[in-house]
Amino acid sequence: MSEPQTDQPEETANERLLSLDVYRGVVMLALATSGLGLAKAFAKSESSIGKWLAFQGSHPDWNSQFGIIGLSAWDLIQPAFMFIVGVSMPFSYEKRARLGESYARRMRHAWTRAILLTLLGVFLQSLRKDETNWLFTNVLSQIGLGYGFLFFLVGRSVKVQLLTGWLILVGYYALMVFLPRGLEDWKAHFENGSTFPQQFDLWFLNLFPRDKEFTGHAYSTLNFVPSIVTMLMGLMSGQILKDKDRSPTEKVRWLLIPAAVCLVTGAILGLTICPVVKKLWSPSWVLYSGGYVIALLALSYWIIDVKKWNGWVFPFVVVGLNPLTMYLLGMICKGLTRDALHRHLPDFLFTGTHGPIVEACLIALIFWLILWWMYRNRIFLRL
Repeated sequence: MSEPQTDQPEETANERLLSLDVYRGVVMLALATSGLGLAKAFAKSESSIGKWLAFQGSHPDWNSQFGIIGLSAWDLIQPAFMFIVGVSMPFSYEKRARLGESYARRMRHAWTRAILLTLLGVFLQSLRKDETNWLFTNVLSQIGLGYGFLFFLVGRSVKVQLLTGWLILVGYYALMVFLPRGLEDWKAHFENGSTFPQQFDLWFLNLFPRDKEFTGHAYSTLNFVPSIVTMLMGLMSGQILKDKDRSPTEKVRWLLIPAAVCLVTGAILGLTICPVVKKLWSPSWVLYSGGYVIALLALSYWIIDVKKWNGWVFPFVVVGLNPLTMYLLGMICKGLTRDALHRHLPDFLFTGTHGPIVEACLIALIFWLILWWMYRNRIFLRL
Protein backbone atom coordinates (compact mmCIF):
# COMPACT_ATOMS: atom_id res chain seq x y z
CA MET A 1 0.00 0.00 0.00
CA SER A 2 1.26 3.43 -0.82
CA GLU A 3 1.74 6.14 1.73
CA PRO A 4 -1.25 8.42 2.37
CA GLN A 5 -1.50 10.88 -0.50
CA THR A 6 -1.87 14.60 0.03
CA ASP A 7 -2.69 15.48 -3.56
CA GLN A 8 -6.13 15.27 -5.07
CA PRO A 9 -7.40 11.82 -6.02
CA GLU A 10 -7.46 10.66 -9.60
CA GLU A 11 -9.41 13.35 -11.45
CA THR A 12 -8.22 16.91 -11.49
CA ALA A 13 -10.32 19.49 -9.73
CA ASN A 14 -11.72 21.19 -12.81
CA GLU A 15 -13.01 17.97 -14.39
CA ARG A 16 -14.08 16.12 -11.27
CA LEU A 17 -17.69 14.99 -11.22
CA LEU A 18 -19.21 15.52 -7.80
CA SER A 19 -21.78 12.80 -8.46
CA LEU A 20 -19.04 10.14 -8.55
CA ASP A 21 -17.81 11.12 -5.08
CA VAL A 22 -21.36 11.12 -3.73
CA TYR A 23 -22.07 7.73 -5.32
CA ARG A 24 -18.91 6.29 -3.75
CA GLY A 25 -19.71 7.94 -0.43
CA VAL A 26 -23.22 6.51 -0.19
CA VAL A 27 -21.99 3.02 -1.06
CA MET A 28 -19.11 3.10 1.43
CA LEU A 29 -21.27 4.46 4.24
CA ALA A 30 -23.73 1.64 3.66
CA LEU A 31 -20.93 -0.94 3.66
CA ALA A 32 -19.20 0.39 6.76
CA THR A 33 -22.44 0.50 8.79
CA SER A 34 -24.02 -2.74 7.53
CA GLY A 35 -26.87 -0.87 5.92
CA LEU A 36 -27.43 1.40 8.94
CA GLY A 37 -28.56 -1.63 10.93
CA LEU A 38 -31.93 -1.94 9.19
CA ALA A 39 -31.88 -5.73 8.88
CA LYS A 40 -31.03 -6.20 12.56
CA ALA A 41 -33.47 -3.53 13.72
CA PHE A 42 -36.48 -4.98 11.93
CA ALA A 43 -35.55 -8.68 11.93
CA LYS A 44 -38.48 -9.59 14.20
CA SER A 45 -40.94 -6.98 12.98
CA GLU A 46 -44.48 -8.14 12.24
CA SER A 47 -45.49 -5.05 10.26
CA SER A 48 -45.34 -5.06 6.47
CA ILE A 49 -43.12 -1.96 6.45
CA GLY A 50 -40.76 -3.47 9.03
CA LYS A 51 -40.48 -6.71 7.08
CA TRP A 52 -39.81 -4.77 3.90
CA LEU A 53 -37.05 -2.73 5.57
CA ALA A 54 -35.48 -5.89 7.01
CA PHE A 55 -35.54 -7.47 3.56
CA GLN A 56 -33.97 -4.42 1.92
CA GLY A 57 -31.12 -4.48 4.46
CA SER A 58 -30.20 -8.15 4.08
CA HIS A 59 -29.00 -10.65 1.49
CA PRO A 60 -31.57 -13.22 0.31
CA ASP A 61 -30.55 -16.83 0.90
CA TRP A 62 -29.88 -17.53 -2.78
CA ASN A 63 -32.15 -16.26 -5.56
CA SER A 64 -31.86 -12.49 -5.98
CA GLN A 65 -34.79 -11.84 -8.34
CA PHE A 66 -38.19 -11.14 -6.82
CA GLY A 67 -41.17 -10.71 -9.08
CA ILE A 68 -39.97 -9.38 -12.41
CA ILE A 69 -37.49 -6.64 -11.49
CA GLY A 70 -37.52 -6.74 -7.68
CA LEU A 71 -34.44 -7.23 -5.51
CA SER A 72 -32.91 -6.42 -2.13
CA ALA A 73 -31.19 -3.03 -1.97
CA TRP A 74 -28.42 -4.61 0.12
CA ASP A 75 -27.62 -6.94 -2.79
CA LEU A 76 -26.81 -3.87 -4.89
CA ILE A 77 -24.02 -2.58 -2.65
CA GLN A 78 -21.23 -4.83 -3.94
CA PRO A 79 -22.05 -4.37 -7.65
CA ALA A 80 -22.31 -0.62 -7.06
CA PHE A 81 -18.86 -0.67 -5.40
CA MET A 82 -17.31 -2.61 -8.27
CA PHE A 83 -19.14 -0.54 -10.88
CA ILE A 84 -17.86 2.79 -9.53
CA VAL A 85 -14.29 1.42 -9.65
CA GLY A 86 -14.80 0.98 -13.38
CA VAL A 87 -16.33 4.45 -13.77
CA SER A 88 -13.18 6.04 -12.34
CA MET A 89 -10.76 4.17 -14.62
CA PRO A 90 -10.98 6.33 -17.77
CA PHE A 91 -10.44 9.47 -15.68
CA SER A 92 -7.39 7.94 -13.99
CA TYR A 93 -6.03 6.57 -17.27
CA GLU A 94 -6.32 9.94 -19.01
CA LYS A 95 -4.74 11.81 -16.11
CA ARG A 96 -1.72 9.51 -16.03
CA ALA A 97 -1.33 9.77 -19.80
CA ARG A 98 -1.54 13.57 -19.58
CA LEU A 99 1.23 13.53 -16.97
CA GLY A 100 3.46 11.76 -19.47
CA GLU A 101 3.35 8.22 -18.09
CA SER A 102 4.10 5.54 -20.66
CA TYR A 103 1.64 2.74 -21.36
CA ALA A 104 4.01 0.27 -19.70
CA ARG A 105 4.13 2.36 -16.53
CA ARG A 106 0.34 2.67 -16.44
CA MET A 107 0.01 -1.07 -16.91
CA ARG A 108 2.52 -1.73 -14.13
CA HIS A 109 0.55 0.56 -11.82
CA ALA A 110 -2.71 -1.21 -12.66
CA TRP A 111 -1.33 -4.67 -12.01
CA THR A 112 0.43 -3.60 -8.83
CA ARG A 113 -2.85 -2.18 -7.62
CA ALA A 114 -4.63 -5.39 -8.60
CA ILE A 115 -2.21 -7.56 -6.61
CA LEU A 116 -2.33 -5.30 -3.55
CA LEU A 117 -6.14 -5.22 -3.56
CA THR A 118 -6.28 -9.00 -3.85
CA LEU A 119 -3.90 -9.51 -0.92
CA LEU A 120 -5.58 -6.82 1.16
CA GLY A 121 -8.85 -8.69 0.72
CA VAL A 122 -7.19 -11.88 1.99
CA PHE A 123 -5.78 -9.95 4.96
CA LEU A 124 -9.25 -8.68 5.86
CA GLN A 125 -10.70 -12.19 5.52
CA SER A 126 -8.04 -13.34 7.99
CA LEU A 127 -8.86 -10.87 10.76
CA ARG A 128 -9.50 -12.63 14.06
CA LYS A 129 -8.40 -15.94 12.52
CA ASP A 130 -5.57 -18.15 13.78
CA GLU A 131 -3.99 -18.40 10.32
CA THR A 132 -4.10 -16.77 6.91
CA ASN A 133 -7.57 -17.39 5.53
CA TRP A 134 -6.91 -17.93 1.84
CA LEU A 135 -10.31 -16.89 0.60
CA PHE A 136 -10.76 -14.54 -2.36
CA THR A 137 -14.42 -13.60 -2.00
CA ASN A 138 -13.92 -10.27 -0.22
CA VAL A 139 -14.95 -7.43 -2.52
CA LEU A 140 -11.40 -6.01 -2.58
CA SER A 141 -10.01 -9.37 -3.69
CA GLN A 142 -12.70 -9.67 -6.33
CA ILE A 143 -11.89 -6.20 -7.65
CA GLY A 144 -8.18 -6.97 -7.58
CA LEU A 145 -8.52 -10.25 -9.46
CA GLY A 146 -10.32 -8.50 -12.31
CA TYR A 147 -8.72 -5.05 -12.25
CA GLY A 148 -5.60 -5.90 -14.23
CA PHE A 149 -7.62 -7.51 -17.02
CA LEU A 150 -10.00 -4.55 -17.11
CA PHE A 151 -7.04 -2.24 -17.68
CA PHE A 152 -6.53 -3.75 -21.15
CA LEU A 153 -10.02 -2.59 -22.13
CA VAL A 154 -9.44 1.07 -21.24
CA GLY A 155 -9.23 3.15 -24.40
CA ARG A 156 -10.52 0.36 -26.64
CA SER A 157 -13.43 0.89 -29.00
CA VAL A 158 -16.97 0.42 -27.74
CA LYS A 159 -17.36 -2.53 -30.11
CA VAL A 160 -14.34 -4.28 -28.60
CA GLN A 161 -15.58 -3.60 -25.08
CA LEU A 162 -19.10 -4.85 -25.82
CA LEU A 163 -17.82 -7.96 -27.59
CA THR A 164 -15.46 -8.75 -24.72
CA GLY A 165 -18.24 -8.32 -22.17
CA TRP A 166 -20.63 -10.59 -24.03
CA LEU A 167 -17.94 -13.23 -24.62
CA ILE A 168 -17.17 -13.31 -20.90
CA LEU A 169 -20.83 -13.70 -19.95
CA VAL A 170 -21.66 -16.29 -22.62
CA GLY A 171 -18.47 -18.25 -21.96
CA TYR A 172 -19.02 -18.23 -18.21
CA TYR A 173 -22.63 -19.31 -18.65
CA ALA A 174 -21.48 -22.22 -20.82
CA LEU A 175 -19.05 -23.35 -18.12
CA MET A 176 -21.79 -23.19 -15.51
CA VAL A 177 -24.26 -25.16 -17.63
CA PHE A 178 -21.90 -27.92 -18.79
CA LEU A 179 -19.77 -28.31 -15.64
CA PRO A 180 -19.67 -30.23 -13.41
CA ARG A 181 -20.86 -33.27 -15.33
CA GLY A 182 -23.43 -35.72 -14.05
CA LEU A 183 -26.09 -33.36 -12.69
CA GLU A 184 -29.67 -34.32 -13.47
CA ASP A 185 -30.69 -31.15 -15.35
CA TRP A 186 -29.47 -27.63 -16.14
CA LYS A 187 -31.25 -26.14 -13.12
CA ALA A 188 -29.07 -28.18 -10.78
CA HIS A 189 -26.05 -26.29 -12.11
CA PHE A 190 -27.39 -23.14 -10.43
CA GLU A 191 -28.25 -24.66 -7.04
CA ASN A 192 -26.20 -23.79 -3.97
CA GLY A 193 -23.46 -26.36 -3.42
CA SER A 194 -23.43 -27.90 -6.89
CA THR A 195 -22.28 -25.01 -9.08
CA PHE A 196 -19.07 -25.16 -11.10
CA PRO A 197 -17.47 -22.14 -9.32
CA GLN A 198 -18.12 -23.75 -5.92
CA GLN A 199 -16.72 -27.08 -7.10
CA PHE A 200 -13.67 -25.26 -8.45
CA ASP A 201 -13.01 -23.73 -5.03
CA LEU A 202 -13.10 -27.16 -3.37
CA TRP A 203 -10.00 -27.92 -5.42
CA PHE A 204 -8.37 -24.50 -5.74
CA LEU A 205 -8.63 -23.21 -2.16
CA ASN A 206 -7.33 -26.48 -0.73
CA LEU A 207 -4.06 -25.86 -2.59
CA PHE A 208 -3.30 -23.16 -0.02
CA PRO A 209 -1.96 -23.99 3.46
CA ARG A 210 -4.78 -24.35 5.99
CA ASP A 211 -5.38 -26.31 9.18
CA LYS A 212 -8.79 -27.57 8.09
CA GLU A 213 -9.95 -28.62 4.66
CA PHE A 214 -12.02 -26.03 2.81
CA THR A 215 -15.46 -27.58 2.41
CA GLY A 216 -17.46 -24.88 0.67
CA HIS A 217 -18.76 -21.33 0.64
CA ALA A 218 -21.75 -19.67 -1.00
CA TYR A 219 -19.49 -17.15 -2.75
CA SER A 220 -16.72 -18.29 -5.09
CA THR A 221 -13.30 -17.16 -6.26
CA LEU A 222 -14.41 -17.36 -9.89
CA ASN A 223 -17.09 -14.75 -9.27
CA PHE A 224 -14.40 -12.28 -10.31
CA VAL A 225 -14.73 -13.41 -13.94
CA PRO A 226 -18.29 -12.18 -14.57
CA SER A 227 -17.71 -9.26 -12.20
CA ILE A 228 -15.16 -7.97 -14.73
CA VAL A 229 -18.23 -7.15 -16.81
CA THR A 230 -19.75 -5.25 -13.87
CA MET A 231 -16.60 -3.11 -13.76
CA LEU A 232 -16.60 -2.89 -17.57
CA MET A 233 -20.09 -1.40 -17.40
CA GLY A 234 -18.62 1.22 -15.09
CA LEU A 235 -15.73 1.83 -17.47
CA MET A 236 -18.09 2.39 -20.38
CA SER A 237 -20.31 4.64 -18.26
CA GLY A 238 -17.26 6.69 -17.29
CA GLN A 239 -16.41 7.08 -20.97
CA ILE A 240 -19.89 8.48 -21.60
CA LEU A 241 -19.53 10.98 -18.76
CA LYS A 242 -16.11 12.06 -20.08
CA ASP A 243 -17.34 12.62 -23.62
CA LYS A 244 -17.13 16.36 -24.25
CA ASP A 245 -19.08 16.02 -27.51
CA ARG A 246 -22.26 14.97 -25.71
CA SER A 247 -24.55 17.34 -23.84
CA PRO A 248 -25.50 16.48 -20.24
CA THR A 249 -28.96 15.42 -21.39
CA GLU A 250 -27.45 13.12 -24.02
CA LYS A 251 -25.15 11.60 -21.42
CA VAL A 252 -28.10 10.80 -19.17
CA ARG A 253 -29.96 9.28 -22.12
CA TRP A 254 -26.95 7.18 -23.13
CA LEU A 255 -26.76 5.86 -19.57
CA LEU A 256 -30.46 5.13 -19.15
CA ILE A 257 -30.83 3.25 -22.45
CA PRO A 258 -28.23 0.56 -21.64
CA ALA A 259 -29.51 0.49 -18.05
CA ALA A 260 -32.97 -0.45 -19.31
CA VAL A 261 -31.57 -2.98 -21.79
CA CYS A 262 -29.46 -4.64 -19.09
CA LEU A 263 -32.29 -4.78 -16.56
CA VAL A 264 -34.84 -6.20 -19.01
CA THR A 265 -32.37 -8.71 -20.46
CA GLY A 266 -31.27 -9.83 -17.01
CA ALA A 267 -34.89 -10.20 -15.88
CA ILE A 268 -35.82 -12.29 -18.93
CA LEU A 269 -32.77 -14.52 -18.51
CA GLY A 270 -33.57 -14.90 -14.83
CA LEU A 271 -37.10 -16.07 -15.58
CA THR A 272 -35.97 -18.49 -18.29
CA ILE A 273 -32.49 -20.01 -18.58
CA CYS A 274 -30.18 -18.33 -16.04
CA PRO A 275 -31.31 -17.67 -12.45
CA VAL A 276 -30.44 -14.27 -11.00
CA VAL A 277 -28.12 -15.15 -8.11
CA LYS A 278 -25.92 -12.49 -6.54
CA LYS A 279 -23.87 -14.95 -4.47
CA LEU A 280 -23.06 -16.81 -7.68
CA TRP A 281 -22.61 -13.60 -9.72
CA SER A 282 -24.51 -15.35 -12.49
CA PRO A 283 -24.45 -13.66 -15.93
CA SER A 284 -28.09 -12.69 -15.48
CA TRP A 285 -27.19 -11.02 -12.17
CA VAL A 286 -24.45 -9.02 -13.91
CA LEU A 287 -27.04 -7.58 -16.29
CA TYR A 288 -29.86 -7.32 -13.74
CA SER A 289 -27.80 -5.46 -11.15
CA GLY A 290 -25.99 -3.54 -13.87
CA GLY A 291 -29.25 -1.99 -14.98
CA TYR A 292 -29.84 -0.64 -11.49
CA VAL A 293 -26.34 0.69 -10.81
CA ILE A 294 -26.11 2.41 -14.21
CA ALA A 295 -29.51 4.03 -13.68
CA LEU A 296 -28.45 5.21 -10.21
CA LEU A 297 -25.35 6.80 -11.71
CA ALA A 298 -27.47 8.58 -14.33
CA LEU A 299 -29.80 9.85 -11.60
CA SER A 300 -26.89 11.02 -9.44
CA TYR A 301 -25.24 12.79 -12.36
CA TRP A 302 -28.49 14.50 -13.36
CA ILE A 303 -29.33 15.72 -9.85
CA ILE A 304 -25.85 16.72 -8.69
CA ASP A 305 -23.80 17.72 -11.74
CA VAL A 306 -26.51 18.85 -14.15
CA LYS A 307 -29.26 20.36 -11.99
CA LYS A 308 -26.76 21.38 -9.26
CA TRP A 309 -29.08 20.27 -6.44
CA ASN A 310 -26.06 19.55 -4.31
CA GLY A 311 -26.42 21.46 -1.06
CA TRP A 312 -26.77 18.15 0.79
CA VAL A 313 -23.80 16.25 -0.65
CA PHE A 314 -20.83 17.33 1.49
CA PRO A 315 -20.99 14.48 4.06
CA PHE A 316 -20.97 11.93 1.24
CA VAL A 317 -18.19 13.72 -0.66
CA VAL A 318 -15.96 13.46 2.41
CA VAL A 319 -16.45 9.68 2.37
CA GLY A 320 -16.29 9.40 -1.40
CA LEU A 321 -12.85 11.00 -1.48
CA ASN A 322 -11.51 8.39 0.98
CA PRO A 323 -13.45 5.21 0.16
CA LEU A 324 -10.64 2.81 1.06
CA THR A 325 -10.24 4.41 4.48
CA MET A 326 -13.96 4.09 5.21
CA TYR A 327 -13.97 0.47 4.09
CA LEU A 328 -10.95 -0.40 6.26
CA LEU A 329 -12.46 1.37 9.25
CA GLY A 330 -15.63 -0.65 8.80
CA MET A 331 -13.79 -3.94 8.48
CA ILE A 332 -11.17 -3.41 11.19
CA CYS A 333 -12.56 -0.94 13.71
CA LYS A 334 -16.32 -1.42 13.72
CA GLY A 335 -16.34 -4.03 16.47
CA LEU A 336 -14.01 -2.03 18.72
CA THR A 337 -16.04 1.13 18.15
CA ARG A 338 -19.30 -0.67 18.88
CA ASP A 339 -17.92 -2.10 22.13
CA ALA A 340 -16.69 1.34 23.21
CA LEU A 341 -20.09 2.90 22.54
CA HIS A 342 -21.86 0.25 24.62
CA ARG A 343 -19.30 0.68 27.38
CA HIS A 344 -19.59 4.45 27.70
CA LEU A 345 -23.16 5.30 26.68
CA PRO A 346 -26.45 4.46 28.44
CA ASP A 347 -28.07 1.14 27.56
CA PHE A 348 -31.42 2.63 26.53
CA LEU A 349 -29.81 4.01 23.37
CA PHE A 350 -29.16 0.50 22.09
CA THR A 351 -32.32 -1.34 23.13
CA GLY A 352 -35.56 -1.76 21.23
CA THR A 353 -36.12 -1.51 17.51
CA HIS A 354 -34.18 1.72 17.26
CA GLY A 355 -31.06 0.32 18.97
CA PRO A 356 -29.23 -1.13 15.94
CA ILE A 357 -29.98 2.01 13.92
CA VAL A 358 -28.66 4.32 16.65
CA GLU A 359 -25.57 2.13 16.99
CA ALA A 360 -24.92 2.19 13.23
CA CYS A 361 -25.43 5.95 13.02
CA LEU A 362 -23.03 6.61 15.90
CA ILE A 363 -20.39 4.38 14.34
CA ALA A 364 -20.89 6.18 11.03
CA LEU A 365 -20.50 9.55 12.76
CA ILE A 366 -17.23 8.53 14.43
CA PHE A 367 -15.80 7.17 11.18
CA TRP A 368 -17.00 10.25 9.30
CA LEU A 369 -15.25 12.57 11.75
CA ILE A 370 -11.99 10.71 11.10
CA LEU A 371 -12.48 11.12 7.36
CA TRP A 372 -13.44 14.77 7.80
CA TRP A 373 -10.15 15.39 9.60
CA MET A 374 -8.32 13.66 6.75
CA TYR A 375 -10.26 15.74 4.22
CA ARG A 376 -9.35 18.99 5.98
CA ASN A 377 -5.71 17.94 5.99
CA ARG A 378 -5.88 16.75 2.36
CA ILE A 379 -4.96 13.17 3.20
CA PHE A 380 -6.38 10.66 0.74
CA LEU A 381 -5.50 7.00 1.28
CA ARG A 382 -5.38 4.96 -1.91
CA LEU A 383 -3.43 2.19 -3.56
